Amino acid sequence: MPPAYALHRLLARTVLLLALAFVAWHGGAQASSGEQDVTLRAHYWVDPTGEAGIDTVAQAPATQFQPMEGHRTFKLGDGALWMRLDLPAMDPAQRWFLMLDSSAFTDHASFFQPRPGGGWREQRAGDHLAVSQWSNPDRSPVFALDDTSAPLSVWLRLDNKPAPLSPRTTLLSAADLQQKRSWTHLLVGVYLGFGLLVLFLGWVHARLYGDRAFVAYVVYVSCMLGFQVAFTGIGGLFFWPDWAWWNSAAPAVFMLWLTGSGIWFVREVCAISRHHRGLDRFALAWSVFGLLYPVAYLTLQSAAALAVLNLYGLLSVLLSIGLCLWAWRQGERYAGWMVLGFLPVHLGYPFPALRAAGVLSDSWGAQYAVLIGSAIEIPLLLYILHRRAKHFSENRARLRALDSTDPLTGLTIVPVLDLRLRDAIRRARRYGHHCALLLVELSNHADLRLRLGQDTGDRALVLAAARLTRVVRDVDTVCRVTDTRFAILVEGPQRPEHLKLLAQHIVAKGLEPASILPDDATLRFRLVSTLLPADREIAAEEEERVESRRALQRLHRALDQLADEPRKAVWHLPREQPVNPALAGTPGQGGAVGQPLPGAAPR
Repeated sequence: MPPAYALHRLLARTVLLLALAFVAWHGGAQASSGEQDVTLRAHYWVDPTGEAGIDTVAQAPATQFQPMEGHRTFKLGDGALWMRLDLPAMDPAQRWFLMLDSSAFTDHASFFQPRPGGGWREQRAGDHLAVSQWSNPDRSPVFALDDTSAPLSVWLRLDNKPAPLSPRTTLLSAADLQQKRSWTHLLVGVYLGFGLLVLFLGWVHARLYGDRAFVAYVVYVSCMLGFQVAFTGIGGLFFWPDWAWWNSAAPAVFMLWLTGSGIWFVREVCAISRHHRGLDRFALAWSVFGLLYPVAYLTLQSAAALAVLNLYGLLSVLLSIGLCLWAWRQGERYAGWMVLGFLPVHLGYPFPALRAAGVLSDSWGAQYAVLIGSAIEIPLLLYILHRRAKHFSENRARLRALDSTDPLTGLTIVPVLDLRLRDAIRRARRYGHHCALLLVELSNHADLRLRLGQDTGDRALVLAAARLTRVVRDVDTVCRVTDTRFAILVEGPQRPEHLKLLAQHIVAKGLEPASILPDDATLRFRLVSTLLPADREIAAEEEERVESRRALQRLHRALDQLADEPRKAVWHLPREQPVNPALAGTPGQGGAVGQPLPGAAPR
C-alpha cells in the first residue's frame, strides 16, 4: 500500500471516529436524567455601578427584579448582573451542583447561599481568578449546594467586560456532573491528540518538502488547538491553573493569532506574491495585524476594541475566501480546494462570533461549532497540502531531469555521456578489460518526416530511443548526440563477438512493427562500433576525456563514410592502433577507419 494512500485512510478513519464521538458526546450529555436548565426560573437585576453587595441586593424589593423570560445577552460594561434562583426541593441523598456553562465569557462569578445561622456562604469562580483558587475547580464555574431538602433561593453575581454576558445555569447531581465532565475531557482529549498527530505530520511534510506552506499550516493548527483549549476551559483547568491573567486573555489572543496565521497560510498556499505584489503585501500586513493586535486589545479592554476584534475575524473569513477564489481564477489549481478545506470552520465560525458580539445567547452550538468544524478541517487541509506538495515535487523532479536528459526522448545528454565514458575508460584500463562504444543512426528519419510529417518523425525518434534502451542493460548508457544519432556506452568487460551480436540485435529491433507508426514504416538503424580503451600506450598527461572525445569523433567519421554504402548497416572498427608513434596523440590518424572487419557483412 502506498504511504500516501495509507495516510489518507488514516485521516479519513480518524475524522469518522471524531464525528461519531461528538455525536455520542452530545447524546450522552443530553441523556442525563437529573440535569435541569434553571436559567428561566431566575429573576435578574443589573447593577450599573457593580458596587452593590449581597446584603443590599437581598434586601431589595421584589419589584426591582425582572423575570428571565428567555435566554438573552447582557452588555454590562462596568456593571454586574445579579440573578436570584428559586430552586425546588431535591433529593437530599445526592449532592447537587449549579453549573455556569460559559467559562470564556465570565470575568467574575460569585455564588451566595444563606447559612442556617445567618449570613452568606460565598463561592467564587471566573476567568479573572486562577482556576486553582476557584471554590470548585473545573472547566466552567461550578457551585455546590449545601441544603437541598427544602426549596431554596440562591444568588449569583456575574460580570464581564467588554464582551456581553449570556448566562446559562444548569442544576445537576454529582453523578451527572461527573458524567458530563468525563465526556467533555474524553472528547476534547481525543481532539487534542488528533490535532497533535496532524501537527506532527505537518512538520514532517515541512521538513520533507521544504515548503513554507506546511510551516504556515503548523502555525495555524497550533493556534487552533490553543484557541480550543482556552475557549473550552480545559486550558485553565490543566495547563495554566495558576495564571489568572492568561486565563482571561487566552481566548482573545489565540483567536487573533489563529485568524492572522490563517491568512498567512492562505497567502503561502495560493502563492499570492506570484500574481500580485500589492495584494501579497496587503495579506502579509493583515496577518501581522492579527499577531500584534492582542497587545492593544488587552491594554484597552473596551467595547471598541472588542468590535475591532470581531470585525477582524469576520473580514478575515471573507478575505480568505476571496483570496482563494481569486488565486484559483489566476490558475492556482489547489486554491479552489482550499475554499472547501476551510468550509467546516467557516460554517461554524458565526456561532461563537455572534455569541461574542451579543447577538446569540450561549448554547452548545456556540461553544463547540468551531471545535467540530476544525476537527474536520485540519485533516482536509493536510490532505490538500499533501497532494499539492506531491504535485509540485513531481514537477520539480521533471525540471531537474531536463538538466540531464533530452527533452524529446528522455535519454541522457552529451555531458553526462562524457562523464560516464571517461569513467568507463578509466575502469577498463585499471582492470584490464574493454568497454564498447556504439554510434547508431536512424537512417530513414528524413524519409519518414518528408512522407508522414514532423510529428511522425518525432515519434520515430522517441521509439528509436525506447528500443535502444531495451536492448542494453541498466548499467549501460544511451545518449542522443545529434538529431538522428545515438551513442551507446556498453560497460565492460566486452569482447568483439558480444559486440557483433548486440549490433545484429539493434538492427533487427528497429525492423519490428510499431503501433505508433504507420504499417509500412520501420526504423532502419545504421551503426558503427569500437572497443575502448585504445590498444596503445597512453601518455601520462593525456586524460580520459581526450580519448573519449577522439573515440566519438572517429565513430562519427566512420558513420559518415558508411552513409555512402546504402547496403551496409553495421561496421565494427578495430581498436585504435597508431602507425606512427609521433601521431599517437592526433585523432583520426590511427586504425583502419573505412576498412570493415572480416565478417562485417552488410545487414
